[in-house]
Amino acid sequence: MRYAGRSEWTKLRTDSSNTWLLLGAVALTLAVGSAVAMTARCDALGCGQDATKLSLTGVMVGQVVVAIVAVMMAGNEYGTGMMQTTIAAVPRRLTVLFSKAAVLSAVVLVAGTIGVVGSLLTGGTVLPGRGFTEAHGYEAMSPADSATLRAAVGSVLYLALIGLIGLGTALVVRSSATAVGIVLGLLFFFPVLTQVIDDPDWQRLLQQVAPMTAGLSVQTTIGVDRLPIGPWEGLGVVALWASGALAAGGVMLRSRDA
Repeated sequence: MRYAGRSEWTKLRTDSSNTWLLLGAVALTLAVGSAVAMTARCDALGCGQDATKLSLTGVMVGQVVVAIVAVMMAGNEYGTGMMQTTIAAVPRRLTVLFSKAAVLSAVVLVAGTIGVVGSLLTGGTVLPGRGFTEAHGYEAMSPADSATLRAAVGSVLYLALIGLIGLGTALVVRSSATAVGIVLGLLFFFPVLTQVIDDPDWQRLLQQVAPMTAGLSVQTTIGVDRLPIGPWEGLGVVALWASGALAAGGVMLRSRDA
């Protein structure tokens, strides 16, 4: 496992596109979160906006880049034929799967932490000047606050889980382009469908099972009791999607020739 992990780490870091994509994920997370914080406004007591969630809006964009990195980690190997070399060097295919998942999770957790912490620091600096003050019912954002800490930790874990969904999908379809389309469709199709359906029960059900809608509920710090699904339960839904994708990817990796 250690040998396989070092091999996956070497392949990941020596491909400069991965480095740039991960830096792009951090930059986009920070840029979008900062832009939203700078344009938000709270002019009266109880304006109803969630300052923490506003600061973390960039995670919704950063997840797209994370999904691309994850898909490329397996899809490019199939595209170039390098997967045959990987399997020859590490015959135990589940070891290949676990090592890829471990390395991917590690780098996404690091990049995600930088992006999320930076977004919260920016939001904590900018939002008070936009009316999010104690006078309007908002306390300063602090990691000592359990809701803010949960939103931060949950957002980082969410990004890692999205990466695992992308990895598993790429192992199933063996095509980077197809896998990216599937993952992005999975993330953004459900929210669109929710807006089309009029039945509130179906809307609630879709919000509970959709990976992005359910997963990003972990960022909510205001009105948690009104959410279709609890913050940690929502993250658990994304974990189930990731587990399913990795399980399917593992089955395909074991049952088919490289």
